[in-house]
Amino acid sequence: MWFLFALLSALFAALTSILAKMGIKGVPSNLVTGIRTVVVLAMAWGMVFLTGEQTALARVSVRSWLFLILSGLATGASWLCYYRALQLGEVSKVAPVDKLSVVITLALAFLLLHEPFTLKSLAGCALLGLGTLLLVL
Repeated sequence: MWFLFALLSALFAALTSILAKMGIKGVPSNLVTGIRTVVVLAMAWGMVFLTGEQTALARVSVRSWLFLILSGLATGASWLCYYRALQLGEVSKVAPVDKLSVVITLALAFLLLHEPFTLKSLAGCALLGLGTLLLVL
């Protein structure tokens, strides 16, 4: 089931890039990020209340709060940079460079989370890097 959700995530991420590029013309990139964030915020909290998960809020540990806040800050910084890049460049070049986050994520998962880094992961990272290079040159 995780694979289906991952594919849907990729589909929606692709739509995000295309729709944003269509809507960003003549709008400051930080404003674009703000508008998008309000929509995401409303949608996310709507799902929390729809599923009744708000009751778990009091059980979130301080450690989880810290890392979720840091993750939110990283997401915000990513979005600000992404929309500025979209405003300045072609989506067909910005999106592949953004997806280098997969390579960086695998490296960080190895270093910080001690997840295995195999020959297969190394080959995949190399291919992703090479593919990105081919797409942007």
